Amino acid sequence: MRQKYGPALPPEQPEEELPEPLPTQETACLQGHDGPILAVRFNRTGTYCLTCGKDRTLRLWNPHRGVHIKSYAGHGYDVRDVCVSSDNSKLASCGGDRAVFSWDVATGRIIRKFRGHDGVANSIAYTASDEVLVTGGYDQAIRLWDCRSRSFDPIQTLKHFGDSVTSVAVADSLQVLGGSVDGTIRQFDVRMGMMFSDTLHESVTGIAVSHDGNCVLATCLDHSMKLLDKASGELLATYTGHTHQEMKLDCAFTPSDAHVISGSEDGLVCFWDLVEETMVHQIPAHCSAVCSIAMHPNAKCMVSASNDGTAKVWQPPNAT
Repeated sequence: MRQKYGPALPPEQPEEELPEPLPTQETACLQGHDGPILAVRFNRTGTYCLTCGKDRTLRLWNPHRGVHIKSYAGHGYDVRDVCVSSDNSKLASCGGDRAVFSWDVATGRIIRKFRGHDGVANSIAYTASDEVLVTGGYDQAIRLWDCRSRSFDPIQTLKHFGDSVTSVAVADSLQVLGGSVDGTIRQFDVRMGMMFSDTLHESVTGIAVSHDGNCVLATCLDHSMKLLDKASGELLATYTGHTHQEMKLDCAFTPSDAHVISGSEDGLVCFWDLVEETMVHQIPAHCSAVCSIAMHPNAKCMVSASNDGTAKVWQPPNAT
């Protein structure tokens, strides 16, 4: 039998979790739009991103190399938002001409034009199956469009808001969320025909759902972001320190949901610790308002878009 000599080894200590690295170092500047950029979005795998703006165009980029790939033109007015299908074959856009466009990514051809909004269409998202598009607009409504149907009309219209719908999100295939200037976030269970409304008492310009699906983040025109429990509507946290009083700004979660991000009207990009509610970093990113933020779906890469007409790519310092 083996004998043991000397003092016992110290008990194993649990490994200390390292803080999440934040994308604070600029690696590329994407230039090409003739005017303010209103939205930037990654595709679902994060291999490329799309921007759209007041010059009535959409642009496809490889943000990792800082290369412009393709432009898409067809809207008659500014393009407010864009989204990409999960198989990367189609993209959809909406804007000031009240129309919803479906595009072939490879050829740049317009596949469909949906019409039905009575005002500017502000926001757009695909459902998980890519079979339905969800849009929100100045006409105080969310509209759902069947991408498989030959009809140009919406298959469902959700008119429960008291003012413009500024942002839409899809939590799963059956749940649609909308944020509005009327100060509410409304959740619609499409299958059950139910609606839940949470009142924030301040105009909402952007919403985002956490990666774990449990929380909703909202940017509000009182210089704050608010974090809600998606199931109960309970206010969990409030984040302040940036400037947001008159423009439409986006918000985002980092991939681990440990931090939340927002642009600012003074050109900053700001990061807060989700739990502590403290601002942990800010970047002087642009010379004008940062309207839109897109986080890579599974890597520490971010793209910011601004009224100054540029989009910038950010990675953690010393990232390979």
